[in-house]
Formats: sequence, C-alpha cells, structure tokens
Amino acid sequence: MKLGVLFPGQGSQFVGMGADLFEARPDLLGDAVDDVLGWSLKDTCLGGPLEVLTETDRAQPALYALSYALWEETRDRIPQPLAAAGHSLGEYTALAAAGIIDYLGGLELVARRGAAMADAAALEPSGMAALLGAEEETAEKVAAIRQEGGGRLSVANLNAPGQVVVAGGITDLDWLEENARSLGVRRAIRLNVAGAFHSPFMAPAEAAVHEAASSTIFDDGAFPVYANVSAAPFEASQGADLLASQVVSPVRFQESLVSMGKAGVDVFIHLGPGDVTAKMAKRSVPGSDVFVVSELGDIDTLVESLGTMSCEVPNDSEAPDDSTEPT
Repeated sequence: MKLGVLFPGQGSQFVGMGADLFEARPDLLGDAVDDVLGWSLKDTCLGGPLEVLTETDRAQPALYALSYALWEETRDRIPQPLAAAGHSLGEYTALAAAGIIDYLGGLELVARRGAAMADAAALEPSGMAALLGAEEETAEKVAAIRQEGGGRLSVANLNAPGQVVVAGGITDLDWLEENARSLGVRRAIRLNVAGAFHSPFMAPAEAAVHEAASSTIFDDGAFPVYANVSAAPFEASQGADLLASQVVSPVRFQESLVSMGKAGVDVFIHLGPGDVTAKMAKRSVPGSDVFVVSELGDIDTLVESLGTMSCEVPNDSEAPDDSTEPT
C-alpha cells in the first residue's frame, strides 16, 4: 500500500466547517492565524455568513488552514505518503504538508493570492462553466472556435474523465450555453464562482503571486507534490514561477492523479472539507482505494481501514524522480 494525500480547493467551503478542529488545534487555527489574516478565521468559518466565507480572499485561507490542521491530526497515524497533490488552492496545502513551505508563511502567501485573484476578478465580469460529457479534446476545440470568433474562452480545469471546466467572459459563457449541444457538449453548467480562474483573466494576479512567492523559502520536502501546472513533482527551484503560472494556467488534476498512480500510489486520501478530490481520484485512477477525512471523526475510520490493508512505507529509492518532465 502506497499513499497519496489530496487537498481540496476553493468551492469546498461551508459555514460550520472545522468546528471540531478549532477546539483540537488552537495552535494552528487561533491567534497566530488571525494575526496573519487580519480577521477571525474561527468566526468566519463557524458564523459566516456564506456570502462572506465564499469570497475568494476568505475561502482560500480558510480551506488552507483547516485542511492543514486535518493533515497534522492525521499524519502520525498513517504511513508516510509516497506523494501529494492539491486542487488549485489545495496545492499550497500539499506543499505545507510535505514541508516544502512553512505553514504560516504559506498562509500569508495564500492570503495574498486570494486577494490578488479577487482583485483580478473584479476588473471585468467573468466566470466558469462545467462541460458535461466532454473530454479535453472537445473542450479545447470549443474554446478555439470561440477564440476564432473573437471570444476569450479557455480550458481552466481538467479534473477527471468527463469533468472539464472552461473559463471566460460573461458573453463567452452565454454563447457556450446557447451552443453547447451543437458543439458536441451535452450541457454547459455555469459555476457559482467570482471570476474566470486559471485563465488569462487572472493575468493581473500572476505578477502579485510571483512577487509574494519570490520571498517564500521552498525546501525539498518529505515527499513530492504534483504541481497543477506540470502534473509532475513540484521543483523547489522553480517555486515562484510554478505558483504564479498556476493562476493563469489550466489545473491538470486528472493528469496529476494518473501520474501519481503510475508512480505507485494505490490509496488516495482526501484531507479537508468536502470530498471533491476523492471523487476525482476514483474516476481518474480506477481500482485505487479512496478515503475521505473531512473531520476528526473520520481519522479513526481511516486508520482502521488502512490497518486491514498491507502497508508499505516508501523509501527514497521509491520516490518519483524530481527531474521528471513537467505538465
């Protein structure tokens, strides 16, 4: 058994999340965090309201902190992971879990990222839509057709087989909804997000993230983290470039999951609110075992389940080569 840990991104937030964690880990979720953020993490997560918690500059730090706290509660009770990945914002949590970035330093970086992306989204109306029944090739063709007509539609998330998300301006999304069937897409469903994330619409945020990440120390880490941009192990020497590129580039999560499976991961553990990355893993790596730890009570269930399986703790020779060609 070789483990891969996965961390969720924005969209998994809900009012009331982390109630058990705030009591268990005030060292990770208390005053030190509030000092970095300038607002109360606990009050926002437990009291909302939802429209506040859903704001990009609130949701991202909240999910990062709670997911990391769950990792800290879980890490000593499971074998060391062979690898990790996180969806969009979740990549930062994965980096902190691996020790590639410092937890509080990562929190400050996430806060600056969230603010920069919120500012970029406010510049012009934009959004995202999920394409039902479409794979990457179809999504790329649809985006190309719209671009040839003067639009700005682009592929933003490649999550799992049949789970592709595109991003664009409001007129691009209107066009997409009207023409989906004729373009070979069963249906286009607009997502409730603040902007066209992971697309050129986020270009104003790219420089801000690069500046913030340039002052961040990136270490080698205890295990590799598969980067959203490359679907290959994160390279510390390119840390600022990878994280800056991430906000304007497609999230290649399906490819990351497949790469982790090829590297030997056969058990995936979602750590954080919701269960989104678990569903993606089930679809992307058929035959793998998938578990969800979204609250403290799930950890005992996970440990019991893993105890019935054959555990194999990876050593350095089994870890993927950090020089692997990037995605």
